[in-house]
Amino acid sequence: MQMVRSGSVLVFVLSLVFGVEAQVLPASSAQSAPNNAGAATVAPAQISESLPPAALTLNDVLDRMVQREHLFMAQMRHLHPMVETYLQDLKNDSTGNPLPVKDQYFLGRLDLSDGPEDVSFMGQPGFGRRVLEKMTGAYSLHFLPLGFAQMVVLDEDFQKRYYDFTFVRREFLGEIRCLVIDVKPKPNQKVARFMGRIWVEDQDYNIVRFNGTYYPQPKLNFFFHFDSWRLNMRQGTWLPAYVYTEESNLKTGWNKTLHFKAQTRLWGYDLKGLGRNNEEFTQILIDSPQSVKDQSDAAADASPVMAQRMWERQAEQNAVDHLEKVGLLAPSGDVDKILATVVNNLLVTNNIDLQGDIHCRVLLTAPLESFTIGHIIVMSRGLLDVLPDEASLAMVLAHELSHIVLGHSFDTRLAFNDKLFFPDQDSFRRLDFKRSPADEEAADIKALELLKNSPYKDKLGNAGLFLKALQEKAPDLPNLIRPHLGNSFAGSNAIRMSSLLSSTPALDDKRVDQIAALPLGGRIKVDPWTDRAELSKAKPVALISAREKMEFEITPVFPYLTRFPIGNAEKVALTTTTPTESTQK
Repeated sequence: MQMVRSGSVLVFVLSLVFGVEAQVLPASSAQSAPNNAGAATVAPAQISESLPPAALTLNDVLDRMVQREHLFMAQMRHLHPMVETYLQDLKNDSTGNPLPVKDQYFLGRLDLSDGPEDVSFMGQPGFGRRVLEKMTGAYSLHFLPLGFAQMVVLDEDFQKRYYDFTFVRREFLGEIRCLVIDVKPKPNQKVARFMGRIWVEDQDYNIVRFNGTYYPQPKLNFFFHFDSWRLNMRQGTWLPAYVYTEESNLKTGWNKTLHFKAQTRLWGYDLKGLGRNNEEFTQILIDSPQSVKDQSDAAADASPVMAQRMWERQAEQNAVDHLEKVGLLAPSGDVDKILATVVNNLLVTNNIDLQGDIHCRVLLTAPLESFTIGHIIVMSRGLLDVLPDEASLAMVLAHELSHIVLGHSFDTRLAFNDKLFFPDQDSFRRLDFKRSPADEEAADIKALELLKNSPYKDKLGNAGLFLKALQEKAPDLPNLIRPHLGNSFAGSNAIRMSSLLSSTPALDDKRVDQIAALPLGGRIKVDPWTDRAELSKAKPVALISAREKMEFEITPVFPYLTRFPIGNAEKVALTTTTPTESTQK
């Protein structure tokens, strides 16, 4: 099996060992930039001071850009962000519109400290290492997720002497004025290198976006086209956040053509935050015994019922702390409050007092799932993205709330914290918040009762449309529908809240005014440094055609770039997808 390793190359390899197998392979780290060793010790705040004054010519710009890229590579070797890739294979329908017919999903942690490597949370063979996997059928395609993750790197050995540069124009990406430069490898290169267009911000000359592929194309291998974006996450620090990949007619030989689109997201850069306990232990101050007030006179032992509740809360908190620490759960934020408002509407209109707070949290992954951890309702980012309206959101929350109202049991084994002493990548395998079929059925019945007494009772037809669209797409998008911690929305024989389907109008793909589901990525944006989830502020636009509904589909991402502010004020890029996504909110 042939393997090409060079520069920052992403290779898609054909093999005749088990029929035909195609793999996305990572770049080689054999060649390293001359300045990398010294640059590794440069802190982000020191970068601007280490560079010469303002550039005056294109050649000066290129010198500073190359230096910044070497510093970027040095920084990335010390960071280990989460990296998620969701891919949809496409096929044109009778009208020529591409529709998803198959999908794949990858999740891991990126490690560039000693050459490209990924630690998989999914247990996929070949993730982070090259493993030949036998595929069924005479011709099969197999993607390695590390290839998509590697698209955050322009070139591991980026040097002026390897490229021809052509200045195109100045252009704003959000608030950032950029120099737009076309880049082509010089003739007769022995290795494949990036070919396309780069955007360089005109203050410190960091590359903030690059769009293209790799060249030259080998005879038996080929490269994907991609659009890679970086955000200014801290002063002087631009780091990868999004990569969009698309091929519409890539010939692979043997009458095979690739037609797909994929979106890669990165988050969880703040390793100091993840390891805060280890790094700050020496700074903890212990009160002297004399300063501690004895409260024994005012307090009493917990009653058996209260002790049981406290034990359950301890298990809940341990689970939530673990998921947040490894980068799977967003910290508490404004999105949680919005979800809690909908839950409160359901409780108040049904005169329910649970004698305790209900909390909501956001799982940062794309697959559609929701579940409860005791009295905590968790919804995935992908599910929040695709729900078309508040009534549909209320339907999902009502189902999870019903588990709590009905007192369905919660396994408290996680109250023993040693149960969470396992590697981060084992989280999906070791944690399980699934419910029994009987509990799921009971929750459906109770949820319908809650909804009929709620402010959303007259809008449940929209929620039913969402379920119909989900049921229709489930066979083609199993990896989007498949949960990792909770129960599935659409199983092989049943769909959650199926009683809503009977009173729902038929799906009509041609109606622009019937929005059963949204595309992925249109509602929730995540700060890749802090992992905080916020509602996107993308402006709505009118749909031109029914094709722009793009239910459950991947679209390109266009972040509105901003600079990280000097001082304590937080400011992150506003993520906008294709304009049509915002229409459907």
